Parts: sequence; structure tokens; C-alpha cells
Amino acid sequence: MQLVKRHIPIAIAFVMGVLMFFQFYIPSKTSNQFLEDVTQWDRIISSFALLLGIYSLLNHHYHKLRRRTPGWAFSVIIYAGFFGMLIAGLNWGIYNDPPFPVLDPSGAPIGSVEVYVPFMWMYDNLMLPMQATMFSILAFYITSAAYRAFRARNKEATVLLVTAIIVMLGRVPLGAFMIQAKPFGGQSEFLPWLTEWILNNPSMAAQRAIMIGIGLGAISTSLRIIFGIERTYMGGGD
Repeated sequence: MQLVKRHIPIAIAFVMGVLMFFQFYIPSKTSNQFLEDVTQWDRIISSFALLLGIYSLLNHHYHKLRRRTPGWAFSVIIYAGFFGMLIAGLNWGIYNDPPFPVLDPSGAPIGSVEVYVPFMWMYDNLMLPMQATMFSILAFYITSAAYRAFRARNKEATVLLVTAIIVMLGRVPLGAFMIQAKPFGGQSEFLPWLTEWILNNPSMAAQRAIMIGIGLGAISTSLRIIFGIERTYMGGGD
């Protein structure tokens, strides 16, 4: 059992990690074909993972409905939305028909009418408005987090507050209108120039440092997985 649960997954991760490493640094027709084959297998495996995720989602909400746990009514909405979209997509497809021409009494075209399939109608009139609502609510959380982060409790927070104010004023026409200083011979306004300088120099430097750190972390995690040190992908904590 240890062979199936532990040793074989580690061996597969090691072999595929090493092969993909050499494929990236030794480009050739064979390595490109290998990458294409692996990509196709990745899509196939992702499809099975999608089915597993759907089963896990429905099973989780089924238990919430059966036990009548708090918030079980939202599970009803999950089931209704899932099966509604599924049935609409399987019965009528997911693509709209070409626009239907509208003709005058003489037979000349005077316009067209968009023909919606139920799936796209639900997507455009239910899914998209709910997404817009969710992101609108997130804006208030972002504002609250920004207020807590920008309080000038120390020197670092003060620098962050002043920089944020400059960038926010410099990115909107109202800020440039309020501060119309042109110290560069009348060629450009100072506030938009300062904003661009902040974004292109200290901010860009910080972003690159963060990306370098993320890259080093990804390399470290990849090496830990390849050599069998990191095993959380097998469902355990060791």
C-alpha cells in the first residue's frame, strides 16, 4: 500500500519534473512534441479534476441540505443554478444563433434581432450582474483595508499615505486640474509626471523584487516536490 500511496506518486513527480526541466532548456522538435503531448494529457486530467470538483461541491451541499445546517437555503440556490445552467446548455447549446433579420413589407432588411439561447440569456442577465454586484461589494472592503493601512501611525505608514494620495490625485483629471503646477517649461504638469515617476521607478522596483521572491519561492517549492520533500499534494501533511 505504501508503494501505491507514497512511492509511485513521488517517482512520477520526480520523473516529470526532471523531464520538463530538460524540455525547457533543451528545445528541439522532440522536446516540443513532448510538451504538446504533456499539455494534452494535462487537459484530460484537468477534465477529470473538474468532475471531481463538481461532485465534491454537490456532495457538500447535499449534506448541508440533509442536515438543515445554517445557511442551507443557499445550497438550494447552488443546486438550482447548477442544474439550470446544465440543462439549458445541454438542450439548447451555449452559442447564440446569428442575428435574425427584420424585413419591411417590401422585403428589404431594416435591422436585426439578437436571438438568445437560454444558457447565454442566464449568463448575461444573471451571472454577469451577480459578478458585478460581488465586485462592487468588494470595493467597500478594499476601501476599509486601505483606510486601516494608510493611517499614519509611524513613518513607513506616513510615506505610504502620502504616496497613495499623490498617485490617486495624479491618475484622475481632477487632481491635475486642482494642482496645475508646470515646472518643466509648460510642457507637462507636475502631478501626473510625479505619479508616473512613482509608478515607473520605486513602485516598479518593489514589484520586481516581489516577483523575484515569488520566482525563488516557486523554484524552491518545485525542487521540494521533485525530490519528495514536499508531499502535501498526496493528501498528507508530511
